Amino acid sequence: MGEQPGIPQRGTISRTLWLSAGLLCLAVGAIGIVVPLLPTVPIWILAAAAFARSSPRLEAWLLDHKQFGPAIRAWREQGVIPPRAKMAAVAGLVLGFSIFLATANPALPLAAAVGLAMALIAVWVVSRPSAG
Repeated sequence: MGEQPGIPQRGTISRTLWLSAGLLCLAVGAIGIVVPLLPTVPIWILAAAAFARSSPRLEAWLLDHKQFGPAIRAWREQGVIPPRAKMAAVAGLVLGFSIFLATANPALPLAAAVGLAMALIAVWVVSRPSAG
């Protein structure tokens, strides 16, 4: 069975979906540069993973980025998080939860569930090996 004209191959569709996901993550991460509490590097780690399946050029651009590339490479190669990034992540979680409590006035079960989720994320971040 050969290719049918006008019908994209499965690999092309998959690559297009991965590229779209990578570009979306890239855009959201870029917004995170200027919007407090929206992390850039974790979202760009996802973008790099998507680009690895779709665009070697964009993947290389992210990995070689002067400011964010070293953290993305450190995570990819060694699964490490720099100590400053850990502190920023935990501070962001605490600040985000505080803002949630102050502005949403959630019911106790919801507040407890969100607090537990954020605490588990903080424990996971802190438990990762440190870079450097």
